[in-house]
Amino acid sequence: MPLIELTNVAKTYRMGDTTVHALRDVSLTIDEGEMAAIMGPSGSGKSTLMNILGCLDQASSGRYILDGVAIGKLNDDQLATIRNSKIGFVFQQYMLLQRTTALRNVELPMLYGKGHDRTARARAALEAVGMGDRLHHRPNELSGGQQQRVAIARALVNNPRIVLADEPTGALDTRTGAEIMGIFQRLNHEQGITVILVTHEPAIADYARRIIHVRDGLIDRTEQRNGAAIPSAEYAR
Repeated sequence: MPLIELTNVAKTYRMGDTTVHALRDVSLTIDEGEMAAIMGPSGSGKSTLMNILGCLDQASSGRYILDGVAIGKLNDDQLATIRNSKIGFVFQQYMLLQRTTALRNVELPMLYGKGHDRTARARAALEAVGMGDRLHHRPNELSGGQQQRVAIARALVNNPRIVLADEPTGALDTRTGAEIMGIFQRLNHEQGITVILVTHEPAIADYARRIIHVRDGLIDRTEQRNGAAIPSAEYAR
């Protein structure tokens, strides 16, 4: 059984008298342990698809099954529990609290669950992404790449089945972006975490084993890769 299964999913919005079709009849499966990229230009529907996959929004119609659970039947509290226990989020702008340390930022997701040994778990997550010597630094004392490592550690601290990364290198230079993508690859290859990247950059999509192209709210085509992902020259140098 796939970890993620979307069947005939659509999402519409009302803007005054206009109906906007952000997604149209999208059917998609993602297996556990995949590293997939959702790629498309601005306005293609890729962010809407990410929000639905991450249980941040609900489809207008169709079915979404996540790890055997019918997401469309859940209330807001149940959706929040799913997000906190099964999904880790990484965003382009890091989303760190500026007045607290890396360690405290990583502890935050555990405040909403039944986490124990929060400090030890947060420390271990930071060490896993190479930030063990920056535990007590605040975001303004860290580079962009270091802040994104902290954000990745925060996404990992509750041991999610899925990491959703929305333009995770968009605010980084090429070399730092390659380092961050290397972390995602290791999480996928060595720990078996399902990684879903949302990007408009071909160089980032090249790290995935499958690329799902979205255009005008539809899945335009997919590219299946065999074996380990090979980054493009732009991000490999």
